[in-house]
Parts: sequence; C-alpha cells; structure tokens
Amino acid sequence: MSRPQPITGVSAINCLGATLDETREALRTGRSGLGICPIELPFEVLVGAIGSPLPELPRALAPWSTRTAQIAQAMILELEAPLQTMRARWRPERIAVLLGTSTAGADVTENAYREFLEQGALPHDYDLFRQHTYGAILHVMCELVGAKGPAWVASTACTSSAKPFATARRLIEADVIDAAVVGGIDTLCGMTLQGFRSLDALSKTRCRPFAADRDGLNIGEGGALLLIEREGDARALLEGVGESSDAYHISGPHPEGDGARLAMERALADAGLDAMAVDHVNAHGTGTRLNDAAESLAITSVLSHAPPVVSTKAYTGHLLGGAGATEAAIAMLAITEGWIPASLGALPLDESIEARVVAERMDGRFRHVLSNSFAFGGNNVSVLLGAAR
Repeated sequence: MSRPQPITGVSAINCLGATLDETREALRTGRSGLGICPIELPFEVLVGAIGSPLPELPRALAPWSTRTAQIAQAMILELEAPLQTMRARWRPERIAVLLGTSTAGADVTENAYREFLEQGALPHDYDLFRQHTYGAILHVMCELVGAKGPAWVASTACTSSAKPFATARRLIEADVIDAAVVGGIDTLCGMTLQGFRSLDALSKTRCRPFAADRDGLNIGEGGALLLIEREGDARALLEGVGESSDAYHISGPHPEGDGARLAMERALADAGLDAMAVDHVNAHGTGTRLNDAAESLAITSVLSHAPPVVSTKAYTGHLLGGAGATEAAIAMLAITEGWIPASLGALPLDESIEARVVAERMDGRFRHVLSNSFAFGGNNVSVLLGAAR
C-alpha cells in the first residue's frame, strides 16, 4: 500500500472542447462531439475530431511544430497557474514528464508521404526526428513544462496514458521525483482508422457501449494532462493504480475479464481500500461486443455492490493513447462535481451485461472512483482516484 498523492491540476482537449470546462459542460448536457472525419478515406466513419483552433508553439520550438505538439501546448496553457506553483515548489530536476501516445507524429508522416507520392519529394520542412518520433513530443513537453527530471513515453495502445500514473507513483515513492506531469495525446490518422476497420471494429454510427445492438467503436483525438505531486493543494487524490497483462490474445480481451479483474483488484490493494468503497466506475467501454462483455464480468466479480458504471466514449470517441488520461480527468469530475454523465446510447442494454450501466446523468457523492483502461495484448490498467481529504 502506498500513500495517496495529490492531483493539483488537470487539463483536457478533445472533440467536446478545448478545455476541461468545455468537456465538462458537454458531458453535463449529454452532448456528443462525434462527427464527420476530416481525413480523406475510402470509407465513411464518425470520429471525434478537435474543432478548436490550436495555439502555435514558441519560436524556439517551431521546428517541432505538429498537431500533436500544438495539442500539448493547448493543455499546458490551461495548466499555467498550477504549473507555476509546481515549479516554485520543486526543483526542475525533481519534476518528471511521463506521457503516453500510440500515434505520436504519424499524421505528419502520412501527409509527408502523400506529398512524396504526388510531388516526388518530401516537404522541405518535414523532419522525421523532430516531428514523428516519441522523443519529439517528449522534448516539446519538457521544454514547455520546464522539467529536467525523468522523462519517457509509454506506447501500450489504449493504456498508453494510464500507465504513467503507475510510474509517477513509483518514482515519488522511491524519492526519485517530487512531482510529475502525467498524461497522453493522440491525433487522428489514417493508420489507426484503417487498422481498426481491418479488425471490423469501427461502428458505422455513434458507438453505443454496453447496448444490445452495439457494433463497434469510434476513434477520437486529443488528450489530458494531470499534475501529480508529493504534496500540494489537492483537487483529488491518486490513491492507487493496478496493472496486469493477461496476454490472452493480441487484439481481444480474456472472455472472463481475468486481466481487467486483476487490474482493479491491484488498484484497490495499492490504495488499501475495500471494494465496497468504490462509488463509481468510468469503464473502458469501447462499444465492441467482446470488450464490453468481458469488462462487465470483471466489474461485477470485483464490485458486487454494483456501483454505477459509465462509458464516455460515445462523447469523445476512443482516444487510444490519450484515452487513459482523458477518462481519469473525467472520473475526477465525478469526485469534484458530484455527478456522473449518462452513458450515451446504452439503451436498450444488452441483457447479458450485469454491470449497473447508468443511461441518465446521476447526482451523488462519489468519494472513490475507478477509471479502467484495457489494451491490445491483454495490457490492463485501473486507476483509483479519491476525494481530497
């Protein structure tokens, strides 16, 4: 069991809006941000595309300018006040940047290769190392944050931005750092859209997690950042993180939800809490038949008291590498705002789903909330957040 760590700041950007406040308002009113895909594809698909204008990078970082980097800049600007406090409290060598992404700069490389096919040459300003790689966005983030501590990127598909929560906890507990900027970013690109279509996993309409007629997921873009510190003015607490890897199948979950169950149990053990303490679950809830069924089994096996369950992917789409952090930020809203959003499109509920999926917005007192993220290869993470004490 580890000590809970204060979460002192949070920001988010996605198809619902350019800030966490705009995301919160859309969730409160039940407004989905899914719409027509801005990328030219040989098939029609709904996606969660960011429609807000993105800020330019500082001049010194202009060679690293990409959509991914601009999304990072937007989130950093939203965190300006708590970041200033963090920098005043801790030395830069004791501040980490821990990120997740699955696409990195793939959208830039796709556009550059398209120009190569059409014009016979790559764009003159295209730079593979400064625009495509994981190290590129890591460099931009470290410069924008002013951090000089440990810095790395996890790329574990749909758990990419949930894994850094565990890393932050371990580094703080080991006295390697005092604070971390944790989160993730993904952008829309042809690679992921074509890939999920090849798996027959894309819905032809807005996804309907846990519904009887669910037929797949929608892809989104964006991300979230959370500031985790050894001490500070907490908006909420990072109480525990559970990880597992069941390695059941490269793209399908264990049918009994074994890996998901183990991740939730380990998050509770890390926090030193009984399962009965959990007031709400922000589910991974992709809208695919196998994932939702396996997750429901896992939730009911661990949380027999049936806390309310919501998937928010019908609002934002599946942000892949940005999903874990985004949904942790949304889970925080339940704690700080005293309500959870409706699980859009969940009715009529699949009769085999035993988890208590909430199809209408619910008010309540949510002191401890689990946020689930499950990925290809059986990589599973469950993040347990709690109310500031």
